[in-house]
Amino acid sequence: MSAQALRIGYVPEHFSTPLYFAKKHYGLNAILIPFPSGTGHMITAIRAGEIDVGIGLTEGWVAGLGKDGIEGDGGYRLVGTYVETPLCWAISTGANRSEITSVPSLKGGKIGVSRIGSGSYVMGFVLADQQGWLADKTNFSDTVVLQNFENLRNAVNSGEADFFMWEHFTTKKFYDSGEIRRVGEIYTPWSSWKIVASTGLAHGSELDGRVKTLFEKLDAGVRHFNENKDEAVRYISTELGYTEPDAREWLKTVKFAAKTEGVKDEVVKNCVDVLRKAGVLMEGKGMSADAMVSKA
Repeated sequence: MSAQALRIGYVPEHFSTPLYFAKKHYGLNAILIPFPSGTGHMITAIRAGEIDVGIGLTEGWVAGLGKDGIEGDGGYRLVGTYVETPLCWAISTGANRSEITSVPSLKGGKIGVSRIGSGSYVMGFVLADQQGWLADKTNFSDTVVLQNFENLRNAVNSGEADFFMWEHFTTKKFYDSGEIRRVGEIYTPWSSWKIVASTGLAHGSELDGRVKTLFEKLDAGVRHFNENKDEAVRYISTELGYTEPDAREWLKTVKFAAKTEGVKDEVVKNCVDVLRKAGVLMEGKGMSADAMVSKA
């Protein structure tokens, strides 16, 4: 009898291409469940038992386990590395928000986020820390939860929010069309995408065999991506809504993990340290960096 298919949560953007190749070309036995609203939504889903594995943003997963008062065992552990390179978050405002001229002019404004605990939420604190706004407690006047990318774009034009952050290439076509305006950018101070498994699959020193198989298939998908760039561009530009030039430009900036199994402890520790400095996590509260990573 064949093993039960893994339910894998993912963000349906250009970064999902090696996962798509793993299923299409290498027989990955999985049900791929899209989460356009991002990592924060996947955390809710994996804790609710709706997905088995999630592929999402490092800072979202780490923040989810590092917060004070998480229930039970936290619901998941970091088990693998998907993308080695940092993520470029574009900082956007409304097309006609002439009062917003630069990143410093965002101080004390209303930040739009998809969910509390999402990458867009966490990176707001990292931005405030980098700008020196945390010291005088005047970083943002309000955090407006807007669920998805479309709502975020609408909110900065209506004035419900003043700005939001989202991945650069996903945002770029809306700059090109004039719907929203770019204010700046910020890079994650860590490798950007990690793989998590529910604690039912990553329990203590045991890792479910289906997750091991997932790593093998993903590694094959990454190799296929690296060796078949034209196919990748075709998929990204026809199925995921990016232009061909943007897809090709993105390929120059991204490096997927050749070996997806495993997570470097120092990457998680660095992320925890930055999130504590930014005030997202508190020293002595929540799970330690070491405990977040599966020891299988």
